[in-house]
Amino acid sequence: MTDVEVDFGETGLVPAIAQDAESGEVLMLASVSPEALERTRETGLAHYYSRSREELWQKGGSSGHVQHVAEVRVDCDADALLYLVEQEGGACHTGHRSCFYRTVDGDHVGERVFDPEAVYE
Repeated sequence: MTDVEVDFGETGLVPAIAQDAESGEVLMLASVSPEALERTRETGLAHYYSRSREELWQKGGSSGHVQHVAEVRVDCDADALLYLVEQEGGACHTGHRSCFYRTVDGDHVGERVFDPEAVYE
C-alpha cells in the first residue's frame, strides 16, 4: 500500500486533532508541518508545529505529558490529520486533560489533572 500524500497547501501546515485512542475524547487541536508528521511517524510520539513560536515541538517535551501515537489518519481531502493517542497526564497547558474543558457559556466540564505552575516553572 502507498502512503497518502498529505496536502500541506500554501501554508505548509495542516490541522491535526489529537483524540484518545481508547475513549474517543478529543484532547487538542494543533498544526502539523511535514517535518512534524515525519518525526511523529519515526518516533511514535506526537510532534506538532507551533505557529506562535515558529518551531517544531514534541508534545510533552517540557511537561513530560507525552502522546504515544497509535495511529495517524488523514481526512478525505488529505488536508487534515487525526492522531489517535495514548495521553500521559494532561493534554492542555492549563492543566486539564483536554483543551476542550469548557463550554461557550463558560461552564467548566473537564477535569484538571495537573498544576501548570508546578510543571511550567
